[in-house]
Amino acid sequence: MCGIWALFGSDECLSVQCLSAMKIGHRGPDAFRFENVNGFTNCCFGFHRLAIVDQLYGMQPLRVKKFPYLWLCYNGEIYNYTQLQKQLGFDYQTLVDGEVILHLYNRGGIEQTASLLDGVFAFILLDTANRKVFLGRDTYGVRPLFKVLTDDGFLGVCSEAKGLISLKHSMSFPPKVDPFLPGHYEVLDLKANGKVGSVELVKFHGPKDKPLHANYDTLQNLSSGFDIETVKSNIRILFENAVRKRLMSHRRIGCLLSGGLDSSLVAAVLLKLMKEADFPYPLQTFAIGMEDSPDLMAARKVAAHIGSEHHEVSFNSEEGIQALEDVILCLETYDITTIRASVGMYLVSKYIRKNTDSVVIFSGEGSDELTQGYIYFHKAPTPEDAMEESERLLKELYLFDVLRADRTTAAHGLELRVPFLDHRFTSYYLSLPAELRIPKNGIEKHLLREAFQDTNLLPKEILWRPKEAFSDGLTSVKKSWFSMLQDYIDLQVEESLLEKAVAKFPFNPPRTKEGYYYRQIFEKHYPGRSDWLPHYWMPRWIKATDPSARTLQHYKSAPKE
Repeated sequence: MCGIWALFGSDECLSVQCLSAMKIGHRGPDAFRFENVNGFTNCCFGFHRLAIVDQLYGMQPLRVKKFPYLWLCYNGEIYNYTQLQKQLGFDYQTLVDGEVILHLYNRGGIEQTASLLDGVFAFILLDTANRKVFLGRDTYGVRPLFKVLTDDGFLGVCSEAKGLISLKHSMSFPPKVDPFLPGHYEVLDLKANGKVGSVELVKFHGPKDKPLHANYDTLQNLSSGFDIETVKSNIRILFENAVRKRLMSHRRIGCLLSGGLDSSLVAAVLLKLMKEADFPYPLQTFAIGMEDSPDLMAARKVAAHIGSEHHEVSFNSEEGIQALEDVILCLETYDITTIRASVGMYLVSKYIRKNTDSVVIFSGEGSDELTQGYIYFHKAPTPEDAMEESERLLKELYLFDVLRADRTTAAHGLELRVPFLDHRFTSYYLSLPAELRIPKNGIEKHLLREAFQDTNLLPKEILWRPKEAFSDGLTSVKKSWFSMLQDYIDLQVEESLLEKAVAKFPFNPPRTKEGYYYRQIFEKHYPGRSDWLPHYWMPRWIKATDPSARTLQHYKSAPKE
């Protein structure tokens, strides 16, 4: 996890522009480099480093003697770099996993490069010999990337939008900043004056596509067919493989543990594999919640069962409310459910950075979208509708859950790893018949639970624990986090302001006081940038007025304990 930043064709003094690069310093607390491009005085790279692999040669932009004309700035982890080295005969000059990008590009061009990377990444690749700039981002946008491209060919690229919004340029209005689309690469021509022109934007991989890099995978061949035992076995094999490949790190590994199915499965498999690999330290797991939180109690059970070194972080409503502005500043969104869920993750990340030496943090993001874990999937009209919704959610992860998970951890210099979004695991799961993937017997994610029920990885009551949204499970069932937020905000936003919301915020106007409060904070830091969020996250197939799962009928009809 790092912060990358680059400019091409800047009209302004680069030493002034460099101040914008400092806005993403939290992403790489270990080192910083600012480097001009030889022969192009108005082009430069900025890099904030979090050192995870190769402490000696890991600084960027990465350049090697074999390809003196290539400059690479990337943020991410390429899990198959040693496999590709062996099978394609690459001669690496560093221990940096990203070096494989230079060799792949030299061997087969940019399309093959992007398609053969098994990992999470956002990259800027400059080829001065052929006068080309390439941008690329992984399938689910686990690693963030934003860009500015003006009509006169000035290009700015950054891990977070905040590193671009204050750039100086000879325009009467601030340049438009857009998220770079996941699963795409872009080719740009570099002109003699340092300006660029976009040639093409290409989609190289989508959630359902079997990844090209699977051809070079050392994983055993999976059994074919859709009988239930075969499917369950394949799910276990692929998930374990997804966790194993993510063990690549020279820094200590930890795991977020909410006590829900997803993070519990990740923690259990992670600890099992760390023991098998004889790691020299115990796995630290981290749970956060308020007093009487269902998440804290469930996480305690899981930690005791798997034998992790468990940390509990407690917070009160006042601390959560005080963190809201910092959270919205780091998130760069005003989406209601994203902000609610981010407060806990932001505070637990802050605790990890301050009190432990765990830096690489595993988490359960992506499972709800992939395995149809949201409560509203019970209301899907048909299995096919549920399948389409699952794919839509996966394509939009970079706007919601993946955005939350990246920004809240990166804000405290931590690196996130999300095995549920492994390319092979997701493409296999999405290839299964629609009927297999829907909720069954009133239980969401039934297939995933069933796949692990005979493994003793988790206590039965955890494996079959009903879905709790992260922002809901943090607090007591008696009063949820979103209710506490609404009670506080109700006193901060007058009814008259809400009545004028549509006039003040014509794009995605807030419908509630809570939405209005978040939007005000967002506009304070990112004025006029509301189009970064195309729409609010809301459940489908039901008349929901609030994104919280606890407001849905599935919860309301549950028997009271």
